[in-house]
Amino acid sequence: MAPSSLSAPFSHWITDSSRPYRKTNHLITKSAKIHSAINRDARVGSLETSTLPSKVARPHNGVASIVQPSYSIAALGPSEATLGYHLARRLVEIGVGDVFSVPGDFNLSLLDHLVTEPGLNLIGCCNELNAGYAADGYARSRGVGACVVTFTVGGLSVINAIAGAYSENLPLICIVGGPNSNDYGRNQVLHHTIGLPDFTQELRCFQTVTCHQAVVNNLEDAQEQIDTAIFTALKESKPVYISISCNLTSIPHPTFSRKPITFSLSPRLSDQMVLEAAVEAAAEFLNKAVKPVMVAGPNLRIAKACDTFAELADVSGYAHAVMASAKGLVSTEHHAHFIGTVKIMSRVLSTAFCAEIVESADAYLFAGPIFNDISSVGYSLLIKKEKAIIVQPDRVVIGNGPTFGFVEMNDFLKALAKRLNRNTTAYENYRRIYVPDGRPLKRDPKEPLRLNVLFQHIQNMLSSKTTAIVEAGDIWFNCQKLKLPSGCGYEHQMQYASIGWSVGATLGYAAGAPNKRVIACIGDGSFQMTAQDVSTMLRCGQNSIIFLINNGGYTTEAGIHNGPYNVIKNWSYTGLVDAIHNGEGKCWTAKVCCEEELAKAIETATGPQKDCLCFIEVIVDREDGSKDLLPFSSRLAAANSRAPVPR
Repeated sequence: MAPSSLSAPFSHWITDSSRPYRKTNHLITKSAKIHSAINRDARVGSLETSTLPSKVARPHNGVASIVQPSYSIAALGPSEATLGYHLARRLVEIGVGDVFSVPGDFNLSLLDHLVTEPGLNLIGCCNELNAGYAADGYARSRGVGACVVTFTVGGLSVINAIAGAYSENLPLICIVGGPNSNDYGRNQVLHHTIGLPDFTQELRCFQTVTCHQAVVNNLEDAQEQIDTAIFTALKESKPVYISISCNLTSIPHPTFSRKPITFSLSPRLSDQMVLEAAVEAAAEFLNKAVKPVMVAGPNLRIAKACDTFAELADVSGYAHAVMASAKGLVSTEHHAHFIGTVKIMSRVLSTAFCAEIVESADAYLFAGPIFNDISSVGYSLLIKKEKAIIVQPDRVVIGNGPTFGFVEMNDFLKALAKRLNRNTTAYENYRRIYVPDGRPLKRDPKEPLRLNVLFQHIQNMLSSKTTAIVEAGDIWFNCQKLKLPSGCGYEHQMQYASIGWSVGATLGYAAGAPNKRVIACIGDGSFQMTAQDVSTMLRCGQNSIIFLINNGGYTTEAGIHNGPYNVIKNWSYTGLVDAIHNGEGKCWTAKVCCEEELAKAIETATGPQKDCLCFIEVIVDREDGSKDLLPFSSRLAAANSRAPVPR
């Protein structure tokens, strides 16, 4: 075989100054392992093998189990030796079975290749923003997602969703159909641009919200660029951007003449000496504490340490909680020593009696925390750094120091579990002070429905066969109170908090996890942002249950700063969904105003209409909200309105 017939996907390369559009943020070194052995199965990341026909095991806590196929290096026919087929095969290889797209003239030829690939299902969305949100939701259920849009008008539309995926550490392949390769450098103006001959505007925008960018406008290095981008997305657990010239996808080229070599990620390794020192210091710190606790944070996802955290909690006996942004990542809500959700590190806003136990601890271990103005309510943290061990994906900080770098979270938590003395004191204190949550006030059968009654019913719907998708806003606080049964999924976007995210995410998550029934909780203001892709859910035959909470406006914003702009035009939401349905597909809708109607609607949605997309519009009072909303709003308002400090 001639050396030129195979291109090593991740060989080290330097940006050629003569090719100004060949950009990247991360150069992959020669040490990246390439599995060049023939007929050998490989795996991506810390993944487990699977026998599922889709080649993807269902992820546990956001970690996909992607199984690489065994490829021979048999030659491909000319029609298959193209960039388009190579990209399609790579997507299937990493576990992408569904690609979310919006067609445009620059990506049509590429879409032809994706449609032809038997392992891919192309899902057309109503707009690019929802396609990105759907890829986000898909990545949460399958471990990696992908979307395809057209140049600039599509790219700049999808970029908000890509930014959200970046904030949540989700590997997502954003593919853009780019201009004809001959148009680069010709100083001419194209449509779908801002009217300048410079085509780099889209690229420059994506550089801030992706970990790697590749502009493919020649075939010589196309395979290398595509493979490097995909590799980087998996390695960094972040979105990447790939632009492909529209005239290149169907042209045979020698670099695509053979099936691609399978590749795998080398496991990240800790520095053993530093790891031992970190574990020694942490064990001493925690073992001398009287009432230590553990708290799970959202960076457990990127570290793929969710199960390891649960194992440490089980071995140590510590009382343990999750930060609001990490709810659903750690499957310990059914664990004997789970004490709740530390919503925003404030007694007033946390699960009952949880914050008191965390704050009164003389040592706490935070695994993967993110402290922002939401998680701390305007930075009003009540924890003390000198009592904390902060474990991030690649480092450990103990108290005010020292900091141990080059320590992987999984390695650290596993080693620490062997060194800790079992200590249940904090949990015993929690049991002493705990008083069970009260039930909603008794109501008349026809009394207007209240949110606390709605979420009591939603609680009863949760099981190992469901996943809750939670929109930003007051719904956060209501859903944080939900107690997740073992195996029940839970997804929200607390860091980026882009309202409207949940519609696309519901579409994508349901596509990636057909064995789960999604229960989506969406506010009316959020739904108005992205409602169109309910039609895509119907076209895909999905059976999600959407609770549309109609309270006439932006409740959370009104609590922070009220004004007429927080009131929205009321829609007939069930009428809208019925119109979208238009007699095609399986759909059932209901509008409920009292508990009796709600109970009947849920009974129908989970019984006779269990195979349908069920849309339940819930009418509640504009002033109805969770008890947490008022203190949250007032503290966030205070943080936002701080007077400028002279600099």
